Amino acid sequence: MTEAVPPDPLPTTQQPPTPTPLSNGDDTPSSSTSTTLRSLCATLHAQITAFLSEDVPTERLRAVQRQTRRSLAIIQSALDRYPLAALSLSYNGGKDCLVLLILYLSLLAHHPQLPRSLPAIYIPPSDPFASVTEFTLASAERYHLALDIHVADEGGGGVNVKKAAGGMKEAFAGYLREHKEVEAIFVGTRRTDPHGGKLSGQGFDVTDGGWPRFMRVHPVIEWHYAEVWAIPYCELYDQGYTSLGGTNDTHPNPALRVEGPEEEEVRYRPAYELEEDREERLGRDW
Repeated sequence: MTEAVPPDPLPTTQQPPTPTPLSNGDDTPSSSTSTTLRSLCATLHAQITAFLSEDVPTERLRAVQRQTRRSLAIIQSALDRYPLAALSLSYNGGKDCLVLLILYLSLLAHHPQLPRSLPAIYIPPSDPFASVTEFTLASAERYHLALDIHVADEGGGGVNVKKAAGGMKEAFAGYLREHKEVEAIFVGTRRTDPHGGKLSGQGFDVTDGGWPRFMRVHPVIEWHYAEVWAIPYCELYDQGYTSLGGTNDTHPNPALRVEGPEEEEVRYRPAYELEEDREERLGRDW
């Protein structure tokens, strides 16, 4: 695991994998993936274990090791509380839920009964960036997610899309109506996100405020912005975007703006060069 070095981008794809029945995760891979879920989990488990045992050279990497151990403990607690079929993941391809996903997969390496793919919900904004959608679908395929797409309001489109006029609450409500077995959903919320300051430090909070009832599990709640850049991410982060929403409310972060030698020449440093948590959402309109 390296510090502040952008990894190679993921290959692109046009659609997520088709969900398949319970199969213990050991079936022959589909034509669109090169590994089974179990072999992927075993690889990630070995990588995470190696990283945690490493004598890393910087304080930031030591902080990432501490955060990783904390997150793994919360995820393991969720696996102890709920059967695997009762767990889902809220996934949008963002940096925070990618960290969560990698750690979740690493803990499934020795799970006795894996499906071929894991349940997940994707709620894109009404005006999604094409590159974010492309990355989300490609990474969902790479990491064996059975991605159920529920579009808030009237935007979006694509494979397995369900419309949910009214917003994210209705999108989650529709997903839970279709997946009555789901009791808890992993979310990539961090402390500095909107409403993140109100969440429990233990990693578990039941929804409130009129939301459909489920347990929110937020293992990366205490991660800092500068600690989440260890895995492949959407290309927009290399263009100065630090928090991704829709095309109408998301802009390159002005804290990363660099003036060129010509008056009109402006560029932005990559997102991983931002260090202050409080500056992460300077490129968002809300």
